[in-house]
Amino acid sequence: MKRIYVNEEWCLGCHLCEYNCAFANSGMKDMAFALKDKTIYPRIHVEGDDKITFAVSCRHCTDPICVKSCIAGAISKTDGVVKIDRSKCVGCLTCVLVCPYGALSPGEDGIMQKCELCLNNSCGAPACVTGCPNKAIVYEEREDEQ
Repeated sequence: MKRIYVNEEWCLGCHLCEYNCAFANSGMKDMAFALKDKTIYPRIHVEGDDKITFAVSCRHCTDPICVKSCIAGAISKTDGVVKIDRSKCVGCLTCVLVCPYGALSPGEDGIMQKCELCLNNSCGAPACVTGCPNKAIVYEEREDEQ
């Protein structure tokens, strides 16, 4: 299965992946209108310090602990993609506590969100990948998947 991988040695820490993600999941057609003067809620997050930066997103684990720990049954895995059913999420943050990668976060409405590989929007490929100017984020299949 294809997944998002980050080459941290190429990450500039520019946060464009976050903006492209927030826009792709906004449901709007104009990026400036969708994001200007608004707090963004991307499903990918840039972390790091002055020496190294990297993007953090869902790894779509083979045996995801977030699915097992969701008390509301809102998180499931279908065709290799871990997804959140927003209508079931109660915002308890249990998934945030158990995710070893820090890939889940509350959205604007307090309901949990995470990378779903842009399968629910019309990007074709994950927006963070296409929007990364330095190609630090890739969408590919690798043999060493967990």
